[in-house]
Amino acid sequence: MTFKADRLLLTPDEMATADAASAASGIPSFDLMSRAGLAVAASALRAFPSALRLVVLCGPGNNGGDGYVAAEALDKAGAPVAVFRLDGVPLRGDAAEAARRLNLPVSPLELYQPQAGDLVVDAIFGAGLTRPVPDAVAQVIHAVTEAHLPVLAVDLPSGLCGRRGVALGAAFQAARTVTFMARKPGHLLLPGRSLCGDVEVFDIGIPWRIIATSAGKLSENAPALWRDSFPRADAATHKYRRGHLAVFSGPAGKTGAARLAAMAGLKRGAGLVTIASPSDAMAVNAGAVTAIMLHEINTDAELEAWLASAKLAAFVLGPGFGIGHRARDFALALSDRPLVLDADGITSFKAGPQELFDAFGAGEPHLVLTPHEGEFARLFPDISAAESLSKVDKAVAAAERAHAAIVYKGADTVIAAPDGRAAVNTNAPPWLATAGSGDVLAGMIGALLAQGMPAFEAAAAGVYLHGEAARAAGEGMTAEDLAAHAGIVLTA
Repeated sequence: MTFKADRLLLTPDEMATADAASAASGIPSFDLMSRAGLAVAASALRAFPSALRLVVLCGPGNNGGDGYVAAEALDKAGAPVAVFRLDGVPLRGDAAEAARRLNLPVSPLELYQPQAGDLVVDAIFGAGLTRPVPDAVAQVIHAVTEAHLPVLAVDLPSGLCGRRGVALGAAFQAARTVTFMARKPGHLLLPGRSLCGDVEVFDIGIPWRIIATSAGKLSENAPALWRDSFPRADAATHKYRRGHLAVFSGPAGKTGAARLAAMAGLKRGAGLVTIASPSDAMAVNAGAVTAIMLHEINTDAELEAWLASAKLAAFVLGPGFGIGHRARDFALALSDRPLVLDADGITSFKAGPQELFDAFGAGEPHLVLTPHEGEFARLFPDISAAESLSKVDKAVAAAERAHAAIVYKGADTVIAAPDGRAAVNTNAPPWLATAGSGDVLAGMIGALLAQGMPAFEAAAAGVYLHGEAARAAGEGMTAEDLAAHAGIVLTA
């Protein structure tokens, strides 16, 4: 898979591989450090012109080396600069050379006293930190936070795990972060995304071929990831070519979720949408739909007969359906069909998720699971409990086990495929967190499956367009408003 440079994400280990490959190719590593430090200095001067003093906090590794280069450049530009270092680990290599070239006094980190008007340039630790920050760093983080000083982070705010996006004991809240060549998962996963502020990616000169070779299968979710398989209407298009989506309804009194999913599926381009309704809910569903069709389904036998006689392309099961054996039986009857399993459908397999995974284990992935945090833990309790794994790691492991596309929902939704591909979604506005929005998402993904998109691409496209629909609906929207915007058109 190929990603554009502005969407690709590199884990800290992958970035280290790229750095090593760059040096092995003959590019002097100190040249890369010099460019990084100059980029930090330029960003500081450009973004914080009113700073009275630029305080550069340097760590013992290459991140600190970037800081020493930045301090030298800021000093030469005439800015008032104060430099502090974290003692205890001797400088080596490029970082030692950068410190040697600096013609400024350097004080121990413990001596830094925040002053009004300071801009803190945080070059203590980069994205590769894996352990809690030392007490001396935690104390400085606390002091800077208490003083409400702006922070410009180098690569990643110190204390933030670049792979998992979680704080390791304590972490700076940056106003701006300058990183190099590509963003890391920690820039996008929460709470890391909120700690980084505005993120600027600077090209320090590592050839793109090296970056692409070093990268894994992780990117930010964007149309470039799935546009090639996105359905497009042409002169020969008719309703059956656009696919027939079936959405299963719950009993009377619990029908709204299915109707939201069905309306979203119709808006998202499915040629036909039918709500499969139990008999006790037929009347209430009939009174609330027009373009959406109805078909009565009560038993496994009725479902099997419908599957044998109708041209049904994809299914959505779970929203408002109810938890229990009926949901399990219906899902298993669809094991050879594209299915979005959501909400109650997921929870119905809590006691025996492997039965679901085995049923959908053959052929190309055609199951999409859309769990939120709690539902994920019900299907994948061991993966969910593994604190060493990032949200991306968990989603990928779950996708492989389930032979399904996973939509691990949240403010930092992760979409994953069984082959290791994964994408972090970032375009969802906060007002998307409203009752019924997940039902709309299930319907949108179902419609894309019905139109022939592969499971991972349909899931990624559905999540992205779900965010765009929420932006179009605006703050204060309801799920009904969201469903009405589910057919939002992609712009170039």
